[in-house]
Amino acid sequence: MSNYKRLHPITAISNFLKELKQLIAPIIIFFFIGRGDHKESIWEYSSMFFMVLMILIVLITGIVKWRRFTYRLEEGELRIEYGLLVKKKRYIPFERIQSLDLSEGILHRPFGLVKVKIETAGSNMTEAEAELTAIKKSEADEIQRIISEAKKSSPKIETNDAPIDFEQSDTIIYQISKKEMFIMASTSGGAGVIVSALLAFFSQFNEMIPYEKIFKELSHLVESGVFLIIFLIVLLLLAAWIGSILVTLIKYNGFTTKQNDGNLIITRGLLERRQTTIPLHRIQAVRITENPLRQLWGYASVYIESAGGSVADKESMNVVLIPIVKKSKIPSILDGTLTGYNFNTSFHKAPGRAKNRYMIREILKVFPVSAGLAIAFWPFGLISIILLGFFAVYGHLRFRSAGWSIEQEQLSLRFRGLLKHTIFMKKNRIQSMMVKQSWFQRKLQLASIFSTVKSSGSGKTSKVFHLDLLDVEKIYQWYRQ
Repeated sequence: MSNYKRLHPITAISNFLKELKQLIAPIIIFFFIGRGDHKESIWEYSSMFFMVLMILIVLITGIVKWRRFTYRLEEGELRIEYGLLVKKKRYIPFERIQSLDLSEGILHRPFGLVKVKIETAGSNMTEAEAELTAIKKSEADEIQRIISEAKKSSPKIETNDAPIDFEQSDTIIYQISKKEMFIMASTSGGAGVIVSALLAFFSQFNEMIPYEKIFKELSHLVESGVFLIIFLIVLLLLAAWIGSILVTLIKYNGFTTKQNDGNLIITRGLLERRQTTIPLHRIQAVRITENPLRQLWGYASVYIESAGGSVADKESMNVVLIPIVKKSKIPSILDGTLTGYNFNTSFHKAPGRAKNRYMIREILKVFPVSAGLAIAFWPFGLISIILLGFFAVYGHLRFRSAGWSIEQEQLSLRFRGLLKHTIFMKKNRIQSMMVKQSWFQRKLQLASIFSTVKSSGSGKTSKVFHLDLLDVEKIYQWYRQ
């Protein structure tokens, strides 16, 4: 494959849509400027002219970018040349390539294309080392084969990177079932995200949406009856819940995690089929997460903190290894893959004297709101006292979840926000450890521990508050040795 190759022409459309997305705000402004039924001068059409000109420039730019982008495999390197005004060259030695991630979007599938992201140890924090936006699936397979063979035959250079072998048979370590898909979709909590997204979207059009008129109509609805309002709210939440189910089903359809000679290969997606390759040596920590609904039924999700990827790519920052599974099954699934981790560890809990600290801390967060509502809507505002009780229970749950464990070279921390997290870290992967103690904690001989591991281009910190001071010192001394 030493001849120059170009990406598929669909790349020109992809480039055009990508640039157009960046310019959507000014185009909308030009569209509304100067609108009116009576135009007496040609200059009154200037906004429309600039809008069309802007779209044409973006279209031509997308086509030129596609024409100037070429790639080839030559002399043990992936060589890419690109650039709109200035020709740029990027040569990536095969031995530096850590993973090739493939994905198929809606534009790719009708033409049998894939997008290939090339990751190396030197990939920066904001983007992959290189990206082939649209090439034939057969060409992507050929690139994988050539790189794999070249890495086998070439002498190893001094690097910590494990070789990748794309030809070895895959071992399936997890495949989502239909039952798990349904449970995950119905308990994803995405309804709140959808409602929030809709509110955020409409808030961008304050000047265009006739809120005053809408509020008047709503006041008429309120006069029609409280039950009608409740019915509409329930209907909205139900629609958001169904929407979140559909989004989850589309995103995680066919989720499969495989292992292939030192790599984890994760595939998922209905409309966009994604394949992510995670070298095992990049894994910095393993995290088990339980949301309240799934915790009731004994289900949990498994994430890994990986040193690869970019901070701009949220998927690479939060890699889902197992989206949902019975928590009791996790050790048996991962023991043969993530060697060196103990997922059956016993946790030391926070001392009993820390319980009040947890509860008071949460109550204080909501106390001003509760007091304000009580005063403003006296006496019915006193109902807001329920908030204090709710947050007191939340603080108690956080206290019960807090814990830590050290077993040989592994530190495990357990803590809760809304979700309950249990994170397993090896000592040599921990980037930093910090101990904090406030005046109130000093009086009770308590302290908090913060542990950071590398995650994508940044760090991920786990925090457990109000542990026994002697326990925290023990953790810190273990890390220093």
